Amino acid sequence: MSALIDDLIVFIEKSPTAWHTTRSVAEKLTDFTRLDEKSVWKLQKGRGYFVERNGSICAFVLPKSKPSHLTILGAHTDSPALKLKPNPTIQAHGFCQLGVEMYGGPLLSSWLNRDLGIAGRIVCKNSRGKIEEKLVFLTEAPLVIPQLPIHLDREVNEKGVILDKQEHLCPILSLDASQSLEKLLKKDTPLSFDLFLVPLEPPRRLGVKGEMLAAYRLDNLASSHAALSALISAKQSSALQMVFLWDAEEIGSDTAEGAASPFASDIFQRIQHFYNYSIDEWLALKASSLAISIDVAHAYNPNYPKKFDLHHLPLPGGGVVLKYHANKKYATDAKTAAPITLACHHLKLPYQSCASRSDLPSGSTIGPIFATKMGIPTVDIGSPLLSMHSIREVISCKDHEMLHTLLTHLLES
Repeated sequence: MSALIDDLIVFIEKSPTAWHTTRSVAEKLTDFTRLDEKSVWKLQKGRGYFVERNGSICAFVLPKSKPSHLTILGAHTDSPALKLKPNPTIQAHGFCQLGVEMYGGPLLSSWLNRDLGIAGRIVCKNSRGKIEEKLVFLTEAPLVIPQLPIHLDREVNEKGVILDKQEHLCPILSLDASQSLEKLLKKDTPLSFDLFLVPLEPPRRLGVKGEMLAAYRLDNLASSHAALSALISAKQSSALQMVFLWDAEEIGSDTAEGAASPFASDIFQRIQHFYNYSIDEWLALKASSLAISIDVAHAYNPNYPKKFDLHHLPLPGGGVVLKYHANKKYATDAKTAAPITLACHHLKLPYQSCASRSDLPSGSTIGPIFATKMGIPTVDIGSPLLSMHSIREVISCKDHEMLHTLLTHLLES
C-alpha cells in the first residue's frame, strides 16, 4: 500500500481531537513559518506560513508576485463524539462513572462495548503560577459503556438499540467508587478542561487486498490529510495556495474559530495589506478564485439500497464525489463543478456526482458557510465513506490517493 495511506494512518493515530490535529498539522509543516495572531506579521513572497486559532489552522504559500487568484482547500478537524461534562465524576453503587453529552451527531450505538480512552485539552496552573494549556491522551485506564444484555432487552434485535442520552451512555471508569477523573489526571490538576471519549482501536486496512481503511474520525481527518499533503507536495504557482482546517463544523461552525468566524477574513486582510491591494483589486481577485470544500460523502451501502438514489451512487473506489443539493446544503453549482471535472479529465481520474434521495434530508459542510461569508465561488467534493458518524468509519484507500492527486493539481494549475 502507498506511503500516503501509511502517513494517513499515523496522522489519525496522533489526532484524537481537533487540538491534537492542529498540533499534528503544525508538525508536518516543517518548511512553513509559524505566525502568531497576537503579533504583527512580517511576510515574504515565495514563503509558506501557518497560523492556529484554537482547534483550527490555516496554512498558505505566498506567490512571488501578486496572486492571479486564490485556490483554497477547506476541511474540518472535529468529529462527532461524546464529551465529558464539567463535573463528570459519578460515584454510586460501587462504580465510578463519567457523565457525558453529545458533541455533534454521533452514531450512538457504535460507542457501546468499546475500549475508550480520554483525550483533549486541560488548562492548569504551571510552576510559575501562569495559566498553561496541555494536550492529553489517556490510554492507560480504558473505560467502557456496557450494553444491556439481550435477556433484559428482548426486542433489541427487532427494534434496535434505544438509548437515553442522559442515562445510558455514562462510561465506567472503575469498579472502585472512590476513583475520579482528577485522580486519573494525576499531577495535572486542571482549572478547566475540554475532554472527549476516544476509541482505542487503531486504524486498520480491511478487505482481501487491503483496499479499505477503517478508523475513527475519518470524517474529516481523511479530507484534512489529503488537503495538507497536497499543499506540502504542490509546486508553487501564480495562485495564493491556502488550506483552512476548521474546528466546530459538526456543531454548526458558530465559534470564534469555526468556518462562520472571522478567522479567514482576518487572514485575508493581512495578506491584502501585504500585497498592497486596493479594495477593488481584492474583490476582483476573490471573484476570480475557487474554494474547494472537502468533506466525506455517504458511500453506497449495499445492505440498504433503498436509502440511496440509484442514479447517484457514491461508490467506494469510484473516485472523488461532487456533492450537489438544490437547496444549497452543498455549495456546488454548474460553474464551480466545471474546474473539478476538467481537472479529472486532464488527470484521467474517475469522478462521481452525488445527490441524496428527494425524500431524505442530506447533511451539510463548511462549503455553504464559507461561500456566504467570503463571497468566493465554492464547490463541495469528497471521498465516499461507509458508516459516517460512527466510531469506526471506512474509506477506499484508492479514493484517498485520487483525492490527493486531484487537490495537488488544483493547487498547481
